[in-house]
Amino acid sequence: MSRPQNGQRNFFPFGNPFRIYLHKGSNFSPKLRELLFSFEKNLAEQLKKLKPKNVEDVFTLSWMRLSIQFLSDMHNSIRTLITDLQLPVSDWDEKWFDIYLDSSVKLLDICIVLSSELSRLNQGQLLLQYVLHLLDISAGDTSSEVLTKAHLHIHERIEHSKSKSSKLESCPAMIVCLQRTLGYPKVKSPKGKVLMRALHGVKVMTVFICGCFLAMLSGCSNAVVDSHVSDGFFWSEAFSDLQVVLNKEIKRQFAGGKVKACKEIEEVEMVLHSLTKSLSCKKEHLQCSTGINLEVETIPPAESSHSESHRIEECATKLADRVKRLGDELDSLSKEVNDFFQNVLVGRDALLCNLRVSASLQKSTNEMKS
Repeated sequence: MSRPQNGQRNFFPFGNPFRIYLHKGSNFSPKLRELLFSFEKNLAEQLKKLKPKNVEDVFTLSWMRLSIQFLSDMHNSIRTLITDLQLPVSDWDEKWFDIYLDSSVKLLDICIVLSSELSRLNQGQLLLQYVLHLLDISAGDTSSEVLTKAHLHIHERIEHSKSKSSKLESCPAMIVCLQRTLGYPKVKSPKGKVLMRALHGVKVMTVFICGCFLAMLSGCSNAVVDSHVSDGFFWSEAFSDLQVVLNKEIKRQFAGGKVKACKEIEEVEMVLHSLTKSLSCKKEHLQCSTGINLEVETIPPAESSHSESHRIEECATKLADRVKRLGDELDSLSKEVNDFFQNVLVGRDALLCNLRVSASLQKSTNEMKS
């Protein structure tokens, strides 16, 4: 079956098999209906909070932090639901294990790539801190040599921001692999149906949000997917609203062929460009005022030099503020990605541990029977 040519992929090209309604005729007991309704209602409420009030807030590190925090909360909710369902591992179908373990491996890989890119962005912060050190007006050293050194490091930082981690190139393939895990195995037990339905919701959110996240960091739209979910889910409307806002803004950004950086990074870049211009003017004036042939050189007036020093000081102050904000957001986002990684890892390890215990008990039972 052919895929859309706009770089985006549909989850269900052959129709959605997940239409399960919580009507009275279903084989769900009142307790199971209550558990599932509570889970999906919470999912819908959290999705509404994730929808940015302003479209300009889409391309921000702060929104990315909220989105990763949302995924962590939803994966924690799945573990709580499994406990509430009192569904022992021995009752799990083998296909469920395959789906969960395969998905968790892909998520861990994506987290590693995200952490690597955030670490690379943090390295750029070191260059900016050194630039601010060089431009410390209170130190009294505004020689041409110092300004030249600051200028070179600013240029290095700008070039650094243009580069991307090579690991990001593998992310679209990871998203495709995650998308393929959305298949729904046949489930007979009511508890199993509740679990599969809840897992489906979390996986749809995970694939979509990770795709948007990676697109924003990499500047490549191949990771973005366009998912169509049944209106039989309590969270479907909230998800559709969020998807429309995010996809519209991402498409708008990619339409011109040049995707702007995240808002916090872009603010730093704007100050750096202004600072570069001021430094260039200051260097020219210093070189003129210290020229060997004073009869030929035109010495700029003192007030002009003072004015440019003042502009440099203003830019440096503004840069320090922007750098701090960017650093705080990068640190917070890195922490959330690490927490998400740990949540996925803990869930995976818990399942494997329960599998080993279940297998051990089964082996003991068989030996007793024999």
